[in-house]
Amino acid sequence: MSKMITVGIADMKFTRNEGVLITYALGSCVGVCLYDPIIKLAAMVHVMLPSRLEGSSDKNIYKYANTGIPSTLKKMEVFGAVRNRVTAKIAGGAKMFEILGNNSLGNIGMRNVESVKQVLKSEGIPIIKEDVGGNYARTLLFDSSNGNGIIRLCGRKEIPF
Repeated sequence: MSKMITVGIADMKFTRNEGVLITYALGSCVGVCLYDPIIKLAAMVHVMLPSRLEGSSDKNIYKYANTGIPSTLKKMEVFGAVRNRVTAKIAGGAKMFEILGNNSLGNIGMRNVESVKQVLKSEGIPIIKEDVGGNYARTLLFDSSNGNGIIRLCGRKEIPF
């Protein structure tokens, strides 16, 4: 079995050739898996919020879609990734709590998914698979040896990803 590399909340990790990236508790957060299949370089970002506001004192760039994804892509390029080979898989973005009214402001999961998709599009990275929305948390595993993933749901069968 490959080594397991845990990606925390608002965190990013990458590995090459061997290793499985895993993140837990993807509720409203979005797990973004990036992969260059030629060099078998995999990265995962656990995005917590759509965007870092101008002037924010928060130093954690991986917390936000608009800073975490571009930064991860730049790090992948340093390790040999070629932008036009990189693909993405995304999971999460659930609506974990019911908020009175049909207000999208309360649905941070949907806002996270929209932001992740917009950032990936602007970076020229195609999304080849997604499992987003719903009202349940996910555990996401991503294998650097082949770019395959698995989504685990409490009390349900694993989903190939």
